[in-house]
Amino acid sequence: MRFTTFLLAVLHVSGVLALWPLPRSLETGTSALKLASNFDIQVDVAHAPSDLSDAISRTKSFLKNDKLGRLVVGRGAADQSALQKAGSLRTLRLSLAQGSPVRSITDEARLAIGTRSEGYALHIPSDGSSATLTANSTLGLLWGLTTFSQLWYEASGEVYTVEAPVSITDSPAYPFRGFMLDTSRNFFPVADIKRTLDAMSWVKMSQFHWHVVDSQSFPLEVPGYTELASKGAYDSSMVYTAKDVQDIVAYAGARGIDVMVEIDTPGHTAIISAAHPEHVACAQESPWSTFANEPPAGQLRFASPATTNFTAGLISAVSRMFPSSLVSTGGDELNTECYAQDAETQADLKASGRTLEQALDVFTHATHAAIRAQGKTPTVWEEMVLEHNVTLGNDTVVMVWISSANAAAVAAKNFRLVHGPSDYFYLDCGAGEWIGDDVANSWCDPFKTWQKSYTFDPLANISASQAHLVLGGEQLLWTEQSGPENLDSIVWPRAASSAEVFWSGPGGDSNTALPRLHDLAFRMRQRGVKAIQLQPMWCALRPGECNINS
Repeated sequence: MRFTTFLLAVLHVSGVLALWPLPRSLETGTSALKLASNFDIQVDVAHAPSDLSDAISRTKSFLKNDKLGRLVVGRGAADQSALQKAGSLRTLRLSLAQGSPVRSITDEARLAIGTRSEGYALHIPSDGSSATLTANSTLGLLWGLTTFSQLWYEASGEVYTVEAPVSITDSPAYPFRGFMLDTSRNFFPVADIKRTLDAMSWVKMSQFHWHVVDSQSFPLEVPGYTELASKGAYDSSMVYTAKDVQDIVAYAGARGIDVMVEIDTPGHTAIISAAHPEHVACAQESPWSTFANEPPAGQLRFASPATTNFTAGLISAVSRMFPSSLVSTGGDELNTECYAQDAETQADLKASGRTLEQALDVFTHATHAAIRAQGKTPTVWEEMVLEHNVTLGNDTVVMVWISSANAAAVAAKNFRLVHGPSDYFYLDCGAGEWIGDDVANSWCDPFKTWQKSYTFDPLANISASQAHLVLGGEQLLWTEQSGPENLDSIVWPRAASSAEVFWSGPGGDSNTALPRLHDLAFRMRQRGVKAIQLQPMWCALRPGECNINS
């Protein structure tokens, strides 16, 4: 495409452009343009929602406080002569296309996956006349503001670009562009989650997949089921209250992000035994490796009608806490030996005349019916489609995690899918085994570099007729070895790689992406997210000179 060829030429010559994710249509010039000292953003939208006004305020704050020097030798000192003759941009005007509904960013972000309008058009003249940002939704305006804020640098007190005029027409390739955080293995305070949501929004991620509970702890306070958190959290201070959930969900929505909660069932539920031992088989049995993939052992007795009713009620209550149209019931890593040795489960199966798989089907139907009763759509891990004989609704969304090779099999069964394969997108891989008396490498070695995830092809081995089933993908952080202390560094800027794959489409060149990713990481650090360095700064200031054959 013409714009891509043009962009790569710009990057090769100067390493200036720093947009991430890459817009799908982009034209830039070579003129310097300053932001006027009285620069303002004006909104030509009747009854503009408050979260759009807040997004504008954040954008103006970034323009004032990023203070990012260009990543070139001298950090922009050579731009001074051009700036003396540069025009000054005084106004960015925002508007919605005629006839577009005026809804809050939050409401737009929570529309059903695949129905959101996220595109925008941004035009910045080089002569200082007003720049324009137009979209069909306030969500599109948010993403346009996000792009606008990445265009500018600072030197000697001037905020400027050297690439005017700029013309962008942009929209995502896929609607689901996500990040998953596990808050059960280790707890993350609300402030850490909010900071992560900020960073997600800067790269136009649309989905926060919150794996909030697991076998190790149950930190979510659920109305009507508060005993699960009171007895299952690590500490009374390590609980997400209903108010915390509302706070996080509102914060995410204002930043264009939908929050999909996951209550993994029937496996990964050992901690429920702390409050309800009657519902959990093989709770903390030893050796744990016989009954679970990791300690502690324990799974819901899904063959029990009482446990099925309990779980459906819990899922219903959780669904009411989250406004998203997506709710995940998990369904991965079910250990059958646990049930084979559980007398209660065997008695329930005998009384009902069902096999274990038939009982799982009844259980899953009940939990998914609870979700659909709230007007929402169930989401599951891939085993529920590929390993179990369970009847799922055609609308069910399937998360592929075991291997990227399994996506084709899910698509062949005509289910919508989200890519999250461990061989590309697991951020925790490569840190060594965490089991206490095991000196092996982690099960999903090696470390998944940003270059590896950047090469991912969402349509690999998926036919053209099945391509519409691919909703997008996410990068995931399982937190056996992570906590607030290393959250930023293990996630950023690596997770931005998939954000570009699922916004811009696959096939990007990592050599030309690296200078832009450097720039993103530097900007993140300026904004308070401690993204790691990707190379020595000498290399970051000299794009391409640290390549193997340079």
